[in-house]
Amino acid sequence: MQAPLFDPDKPRDRLLAAAARLFRQRGYAATTVREIGAEVGILSGSLFHHVRSKEEILFAVMERVIAAMLADLTAELARAERAEARLRALIAVELTYLHGPAADATAVLFHEWRALSPDRQAVLLDGRSAYFALWDRVLAEAETPLDPAVLRQFLHGALAWTSFWYRPAGALDLDGLTAQALALLQGAALPLR
Repeated sequence: MQAPLFDPDKPRDRLLAAAARLFRQRGYAATTVREIGAEVGILSGSLFHHVRSKEEILFAVMERVIAAMLADLTAELARAERAEARLRALIAVELTYLHGPAADATAVLFHEWRALSPDRQAVLLDGRSAYFALWDRVLAEAETPLDPAVLRQFLHGALAWTSFWYRPAGALDLDGLTAQALALLQGAALPLR
């Protein structure tokens, strides 16, 4: 799961990775094109050889994350034969993006998407809708008495909030965190068979 989002051998990808890191650390509004260029060792004017604007950089980072998350979740669900494995896939993919190699880009997606123009927001929202449709299908198949869309919002929100308190280098690894989230879900809403 999760191939690298950015190829370090490609100048544009190095630029996107640096921008994701800076946008996460400083925020999109507070990060300048000059700082992004300095991070990858190029002058800000040369940066525009790879992109047209700072917003294009932000959009490219976010679009890459959404596409990768959708592809990874689709692949994981295709391999999962039982309800519990499908639920685990939902949780594991989300947590892997939040805390794995794509953590900077994922955090930027979650926190900075409103900085985009309405047209670019619409593209991202279409991608998010496709991703959430997979969640809704899995949760509906789980035969819970709860509304799958509401359950998705609660679960997705709880997983996203881990970005504020979970530390991958701590005592609990991502598999352990995934197991804890799955146990909480099973105990609260989904008595699995």
